[in-house]
Amino acid sequence: MELNAKPRTSQEKLAEGMIPAVAYQKGQNVSFAINRKEFDRAFRKQSTTGLFDITVEGGETFPALVKTVQMDKRKRTPIHVDFYMVTYGQAIEVNVPVHTKGKSAGEKEGGLLDIVTHTLHIQAPGPRRIPAELVVDVSRLRIGDHVTAADVKLPEGCELKADPEQIVISVLPPRMTEEQLEAEAEAAKVAGLVAAGELTEEAAAAILEGETTIEEAKEASDDEVVSGPEKAAGEGNEE
Repeated sequence: MELNAKPRTSQEKLAEGMIPAVAYQKGQNVSFAINRKEFDRAFRKQSTTGLFDITVEGGETFPALVKTVQMDKRKRTPIHVDFYMVTYGQAIEVNVPVHTKGKSAGEKEGGLLDIVTHTLHIQAPGPRRIPAELVVDVSRLRIGDHVTAADVKLPEGCELKADPEQIVISVLPPRMTEEQLEAEAEAAKVAGLVAAGELTEEAAAAILEGETTIEEAKEASDDEVVSGPEKAAGEGNEE
C-alpha cells in the first residue's frame, strides 16, 4: 500500500486533515505527516501485517509496518502513528491474526468454539511475504478437540516462532444452564455428605431423584440415630 507523506518537525503546525507520524530503524527516526483519512482507510484494511511504501515528499520511498496507532477515544480515529522500517527480502517476525473457516462439528452438537489465541507469532521470509491472516478449517473439530500452534498451516517460507504446543482453538462443552449448575452443585454436596457418613446412599438417591431435600433427609437420618438407642434402652427395661 502506497502512502504519501510530507516532512515535518515536531514544532511544525499540521495542515488540516493531517496527523503526525514517525518511522524508526536502528536509532534512525524519520518524522512526517500523513493524511488521516487515507491512512485510516488503509490501516483498517491491512492492519499491522500490511506493508506500507511510504514516500516522503522531497525524499526517498521506504517500506514500513505499523508499530502502534494512537486513537482519539471519542471519535475512534487515528491521531498519531509509529512505523518501523523494514528491509525488502529480509526475514521478519510478526504477529499474524488467526481466523477460522467453517462450522465445527462440536458446535453443531451444542458446543462452543473458543479462539484462545487471536494472533500467532511467525517469521516471514520478507516484508512482502507476510500473510494477512492464518486461516484454520474447524469443520472437523468435535467437542473436546483443539488446535495447537503446530497444527496451523503456514504459507511457504514462513516459520512458527510461538510455542508449538500453544492452544490456538478449542471446542468447549455446552454451557450449563442455571438449573444444571444448581443440580451439579447439589450432587457434589450430597456426595460430600455421604462420604462424611451424614447421609446414606439411599437418602442420597432420593435427594437426587427429587423425592426429598437434603434438610429433610438429614432430619430423618438424625431421628433414626436417636430412636435406635432409646428403643434399645426400653427393651432393656422391660427385661
